Amino acid sequence: MRKLILLPLFLVALFSCKDENKVLDADRFKSGTFEIPAGQGYEKTIIIRQDSIQIEKYEDRIDTLSISWKNNFNYTLKMLHPKTAIDEDPIHIKITSVKDNSYEFEAVIGHSNYVQKGEITKTSN
Repeated sequence: MRKLILLPLFLVALFSCKDENKVLDADRFKSGTFEIPAGQGYEKTIIIRQDSIQIEKYEDRIDTLSISWKNNFNYTLKMLHPKTAIDEDPIHIKITSVKDNSYEFEAVIGHSNYVQKGEITKTSN
């Protein structure tokens, strides 16, 4: 009986992050230079990650955020110098699919029910 309970939990944990190649190598996205292409609700955004800092360049703005990784598939961003009330809310990111040099994600600001989806491509280390 105990095995019947543990098996579904194991399967959920195993497949909770859809991966097409390297499940355990998702941590390769924790540092480097990335790009979110224009479209799908985004301006072209260049992202630079190093240690616990993420710098985002888009339009004529540059934002600096702290990045805190919960595991290889979940992290939280927090604006270091918020300019508006919504900038003060953390952004919760869930990686939903991993490819060779990119991943798809879902982002939620604060405790909102609105989910923004997108794709980030790693352009260099």
